[in-house]
Amino acid sequence: MNNENNTTISALLSKGVKMPQPDAVYVSPDVNPDRISPQTTLQPGCRLSGADLSIGPDSELGREGPVTLQNCQLGARVQLAGGFFENAVFLDDVAIGADAHVRPGTLLEEQVTCGHAVGLKQTLMLSYVTTGSLINFCDCAMAGGTSRKNHSEVGSSYVHFNFSPSQDKATASFMGDVPHGVMLDQAPIFLGGQGGLVGPARVAFGTVVAAGSILRKDVLEPNRLIATAPPVIDRPFEPGACPNIARKSLNNQLYIANLCALRAWYHHVRAPFFARSPSGQACGEAAQNALGQMCRERIQRAQRWADALPESPKAQNAAERESALRTWQAMPALADVDGVVDIDADARQAFTQAAGDPDASDNILDFIHQLTPEARALGTTWLQTIVDSIVAPASN
Repeated sequence: MNNENNTTISALLSKGVKMPQPDAVYVSPDVNPDRISPQTTLQPGCRLSGADLSIGPDSELGREGPVTLQNCQLGARVQLAGGFFENAVFLDDVAIGADAHVRPGTLLEEQVTCGHAVGLKQTLMLSYVTTGSLINFCDCAMAGGTSRKNHSEVGSSYVHFNFSPSQDKATASFMGDVPHGVMLDQAPIFLGGQGGLVGPARVAFGTVVAAGSILRKDVLEPNRLIATAPPVIDRPFEPGACPNIARKSLNNQLYIANLCALRAWYHHVRAPFFARSPSGQACGEAAQNALGQMCRERIQRAQRWADALPESPKAQNAAERESALRTWQAMPALADVDGVVDIDADARQAFTQAAGDPDASDNILDFIHQLTPEARALGTTWLQTIVDSIVAPASN
């Protein structure tokens, strides 16, 4: 162990961080020990780096295998059993099994749990969402459920297909939505194991997709049971063909608009709860930054897709192509991550007045669960206004 690592390890041990085998832990010189909470447990094989790294109290890394943690922000009681984690945010009580591969743009809210060998990137999961093992769930978002016992579920061996034959990633899918999902009162969504979803898609609350199904369409009506058989297709393939331009453009707009609404929710509603602790403050700042980064990533991907759309002799396709080009040229201004937080201040104030004092609740989940139906409706109206203000002008 080099002297710099020795000094940092000693500083962490002296403040109460637990290391059963300190010589088997590496902490980069750019890590600030003040951002690592006491009673954190670092099992052998942990490697920590990044000036923005922050770990909340009673978290544990490496229970099932080595952990590489780079510039992530962890709330309280986070369990990362093993794997690689970079520029991701994990709020209180998140738990992920061994062999995970979690890349930038990932934000997991309170009590999200994942099995082993999970791959996440540009992924948003609202509170209580649960995944099985051996999944690839990148470039997508999921909400739904009311508690740890009534949660949205992604079955094992599930894939979100996020790369098209046209070689674009304008394919983000949203299971549920933000205006209703943040209220934690919606029916859960179930995506059965050994299945997949072809993005970009929208899936309504209460949807149940049977195991082994590949979902290739939007499910916009809630509480549907979906089972699919593999379609038999044998026809010439036309490289560069872009069917369903209007649907793809709209689904990308809605995805970005929901991220913007969630950022406003974090800015105005969640902020007082994050401010209660240093690790919470770090998580809150990182979460808002992550949502902004997700918006910019999705806009960039959709702009590349729209710019690459081929000319078409068909009038309908040509009109859809021109509409998509106009939409994605205008989108950066419409989805400005700093400006959207102040959309419809009157609706926001009506919600905050009806919601009551945040200081009266122990945490954000308790605060949300104690909201009256009237307050929930006001909050949903406010957030939906943000979504509509971004999508409606872009669709004209």
